[in-house]
Amino acid sequence: MNKEIFVNELKKLKIEVTEEKLNKLNRFYQLLLEWNEKINLTTIVSYEEVYLKHFYDSLTLVKVIDLNDNLTLCDVGSGAGFPGIVLKIFFPNLKVTLIDSLNKRVIYLNDVIKKLNLNGIEAIHSRMEDYAKINEEKFDIITARAVANIRILSEISVRALKIEGNLIFMKANCDEELKEMDNVLKKLSLSLIDVKKFKLPIENSNRSLVVMMKNEHTSKKFPRSIDKIKRNPL
Repeated sequence: MNKEIFVNELKKLKIEVTEEKLNKLNRFYQLLLEWNEKINLTTIVSYEEVYLKHFYDSLTLVKVIDLNDNLTLCDVGSGAGFPGIVLKIFFPNLKVTLIDSLNKRVIYLNDVIKKLNLNGIEAIHSRMEDYAKINEEKFDIITARAVANIRILSEISVRALKIEGNLIFMKANCDEELKEMDNVLKKLSLSLIDVKKFKLPIENSNRSLVVMMKNEHTSKKFPRSIDKIKRNPL
């Protein structure tokens, strides 16, 4: 995906594109490559693939939610900063929290935040289940991309979600994972709102956005760690 196609595809998503945003995104790409030589962030490194499979893919969240409002968003297992940093670049109004359990990645994320001069965004070294215990009902949106299965993500995240807030998990295929969610939805006071399926431009790979809403307070959770769960690249 070259720059021209990237911009045209974002316009189809009705995302405002400016030279400032594109310059920050390009600087983000450069920092990603620099840090990827020090720590394992991604196996996808070519310009065309990063812009398609990481940058554009991160922004497809707008297919299911309007990000132009002043919302609080948490990116669970942010890793290389997808989707959190990309969303912050294009929607500076968002107040973003990046959660990652590996301190090396948090150091990288904070370096990106500083060098891109991003405000209203922070990277936290923590397990999500631990962070949620002391940050109950803090976020309007909690998202995660290629981190763990939907059930685990729901269990470790729901405590930090506001009532009527949305869990939005970015997956490739989700049918099998959703089969085990019926009982979990009830226990966590969640409703499945939407499953948006689509294909990425150019390569036509499958993508799914799973949207759930929190209905009421959920005092009892299912403590679980995702530290040892292998990331599943999209």
